[in-house]
Amino acid sequence: MATWRCVKQCGACCNLDPAERPDIEDYLSPDELELYLSMVGADGWCTNYDRLTRECRIYPNRPRFCRVEPAVFQDMYNVSPEQLNDFAIECCQQQISGVYGDRSLEMLRFEQAIQD
Repeated sequence: MATWRCVKQCGACCNLDPAERPDIEDYLSPDELELYLSMVGADGWCTNYDRLTRECRIYPNRPRFCRVEPAVFQDMYNVSPEQLNDFAIECCQQQISGVYGDRSLEMLRFEQAIQD
């Protein structure tokens, strides 16, 4: 069985383009939405994402909506802790495919990581 894990230096989830998330108001509070929108750069990428190192500059202090944790996903998306693994895998696959392509190195690295 596949087990979700974040793949370092992927960054697909740091592509925050609101046009790609039309239902964002459904799962973010007004304050979170304001913060989210303030983090979107002109190119659609998070302003805290370092494109050279491909890492988050604020990772330890990242907002709640950037965290893949059972309580966060239950509150934001009504995903039970038992459903989190499969839900997170599907989210990553969709996001990585949309940002980099379904045959990208990032997708291959993710697919390998969840099988380990």
